[in-house]
Amino acid sequence: MSTTIAVFTRDLRIHDNPMLAAASRDTDHVVPLFVRDHRIGASRFAAGRLRFLDESLADLDTSLRAKGGRLVLREGSPVEEICRVATATDATRVHIAGDVSAFAKAREAELAGALGRRELVVHHDVHTVVPPGALRPQSRDHFAVFSAYHRRWSDHGWRGLQPAPERITLPKIQLGDVPKAKGHGGETAGRCRADAWLHADVQHYVDQHDVLAADRTSRLSPYLHLGCVSALELARRAGKSAGAEAFVRQLAWRDFHHQVLAARPDAAHRDYRHRGDRWRDDKNALQAWQEGRTGIPIVDAGMRQLRAEGWMHNRARLITGSFLTKTLYLDWRAGAEHFFTWLLDGDVVNNCLNWQWVAGTGTDSRPNRVLNPLLQAERYDPDGEYVRRYVPELSHVDDKQVHRPWRLPAAERRGYPAPIVDLADGRARFLAARGK
Repeated sequence: MSTTIAVFTRDLRIHDNPMLAAASRDTDHVVPLFVRDHRIGASRFAAGRLRFLDESLADLDTSLRAKGGRLVLREGSPVEEICRVATATDATRVHIAGDVSAFAKAREAELAGALGRRELVVHHDVHTVVPPGALRPQSRDHFAVFSAYHRRWSDHGWRGLQPAPERITLPKIQLGDVPKAKGHGGETAGRCRADAWLHADVQHYVDQHDVLAADRTSRLSPYLHLGCVSALELARRAGKSAGAEAFVRQLAWRDFHHQVLAARPDAAHRDYRHRGDRWRDDKNALQAWQEGRTGIPIVDAGMRQLRAEGWMHNRARLITGSFLTKTLYLDWRAGAEHFFTWLLDGDVVNNCLNWQWVAGTGTDSRPNRVLNPLLQAERYDPDGEYVRRYVPELSHVDDKQVHRPWRLPAAERRGYPAPIVDLADGRARFLAARGK
């Protein structure tokens, strides 16, 4: 009787999962396994982020039950626990999705050495539409300019969708403490959200995706982060409308960042392009930004949405990121760490490389781009609805004053703080710090 192990990492789905599909072929038993890595402490993440993971694992277990299997859960060192399960079940082969972070690559290399005679099969086509190493320019190992990458990406053939296994037969094994959590996480909820988005909303994406109060984005990023939905399936199902093409372009950006980090794993913590920045050290300013008390309403609204929902509108991410790095001139790594703690969709690839893009240290060809938060607010929240939604102190302020409450008498601000920085000279101080 042959046994294989299907190791889930951040691919918590049964539909279009090449790793699970391959592990389920030509074998008698399959062990669907997830290991909680003890090196990633629970204290690092907000409760909502951990709850979303538990909900996703519980949903995965339910989906596997429907196929005759169960999710096996272990806690500790992934390599040690995978090897223990392989020994206990006499498994001959282990399947796992390939990933691009230095952490994931080290785990893969350690696992390959520890398995000994057992075969390790790594699947590089699980997380993205196009595998990270599939597209390369002639002169280097990765694309550093998105437009060039996108042209090749659009012309590149996509693999077919992989159906969920018809049947999974589990060998005799202790299951472990699989979560029983219910909520918005997991493949079932993710597929429902994707169906609704693709049916009714994606065609409006090109016109509405930047309007803060309308919130007409897909909100699929948390499901993409944990692999509860397939990026490839979304791209294939999106359609041909202008909105669909704009949405699929965002999936291409996600792939672009994966291929950058695959080639440059240190970009998760080091400048992709060093610009000579001398970041300020101002703990009070950083704390005010983190807590949404900078006195700049559009910035504070975004930061409060992050804490309240574990999510932030993409336009707000750009505004808050630019404010931290270009106006306060604080290190992008401090922002990335804060986002990583709170965001349901916070992964190393997109979080760090998007932060570098905003900070001007990444792949962007315009490193001195500064997003003026007042102009951004007037353009993308003209009626102040987004600000009033997340900054209740200003819920009574009219449209003309809501983005500049410092002009109001203190009593009318209801405890809302004065700005921590004079926006009039924010750009001048930024340029001076860079020595321009």
